[in-house]
Amino acid sequence: MTRDQAREKVIFALDTGEFAHVQYWAETLSDKVGMYKIGKQLFTACGPAAVRMIQKFGGEVFLDLKFHDIPNTVAMASVEAARMGVKLFNLHALGGYEMMAKTVEALDKEFKGGDRAKVLAVTILTSSTEETLKDVGIEHTVPDMVVRLATLARKAGIDGVVASPREIPLIREACGSDFLIVTPGVRPSFAALNDQKRVMTPAEAVKAGSDYLVIGRPIGDAPDPAAAAELILGEIVAG
Repeated sequence: MTRDQAREKVIFALDTGEFAHVQYWAETLSDKVGMYKIGKQLFTACGPAAVRMIQKFGGEVFLDLKFHDIPNTVAMASVEAARMGVKLFNLHALGGYEMMAKTVEALDKEFKGGDRAKVLAVTILTSSTEETLKDVGIEHTVPDMVVRLATLARKAGIDGVVASPREIPLIREACGSDFLIVTPGVRPSFAALNDQKRVMTPAEAVKAGSDYLVIGRPIGDAPDPAAAAELILGEIVAG
């Protein structure tokens, strides 16, 4: 794998609420990462302006708002997300088949088969454990739930999933090679685990079959973020 191919796989998580930070990261990492993740904190603080700032510097956006509501509400929110020109956005698979299928139907109607944002389903959060699931009344294991939700998402026409790197082989087996897998819970060899429970290194996740890696603090908290990003690319290339 070339360095450019490795770069395209890295999504930097913009874990900030400050608009000034968006331009800083867009400039600092423009040739180090392939995409920027805008989550709830930043979008709540700055709204679509954060998306536009990344796009101004030529960056692609993964809008990580994890929609979960009644089917029509999620479908309409998804159309608005896609209209912003983001590359990826997501919803919760736990919202069910109808919610996901209605979203895909609305997107296809809006863009009429043309190029549009890819929609991902969140399976089980990487901070979750078996105990977390039991606390909310889910008796299945984490891997079982991940595969169940990924399969349901594919049936509904969703383009891919967000899932722990440890579930990649199971998802590939159940959903095929053309189903996108975006993996948080990726920690380079030099970084701390923080609050992630089910993790892999970037090289391990890519080797397992991940299409994109979401990485935040190992880059953002580093003394030299650009250098940290370069180390990560080196790990991926080295395999």
